[in-house]
Parts: sequence; structure tokens; C-alpha cells
Amino acid sequence: MPAKLTLEDVRAQVAELLFEDPAELADDEELIDWGLDSVRVMTLVEQWRKQGVQVTFADLAERPTLADWWAVLEPKVGV
Repeated sequence: MPAKLTLEDVRAQVAELLFEDPAELADDEELIDWGLDSVRVMTLVEQWRKQGVQVTFADLAERPTLADWWAVLEPKVGV
């Protein structure tokens, strides 16, 4: 069963990789503008896969905002 992952968990994990305060990351901001790169996206993909969330790099790279990522992730997590 996939991990119980929330939007706030995703926000916190992204913020940690970017060395930012999670409160600073709005749902609709382009994460690329915050310095998110492909290596960091792959880090998140691998982390979530280990938790049982079936997501790919392409799923996330096409839509680099928290809101778009959550739209992809939410149906795949055991919320």
C-alpha cells in the first residue's frame, strides 16, 4: 500500500531539498524558479517510489508546481 502522503508533506520535502522554508512555497509557483533541477526531482521520485507511490520523472517534470504535482500524486497515495 502506498505511503500516506499529504500536500504539506510534499511541500516540506521539496522545501528541504531547496533549503527553503515550506511556508514560502506557494502551490502555484514554478519550482524551477526556486532552483529545482532534474537531480532533485529524481531524488523526490525515488523517495516516493520507496514509499510505494508509483510516479515517474516525466509525471513531475512536465508540471513543476506543487499544485500540479499534488494532482498527479493524490490519486496514487493511501490518503
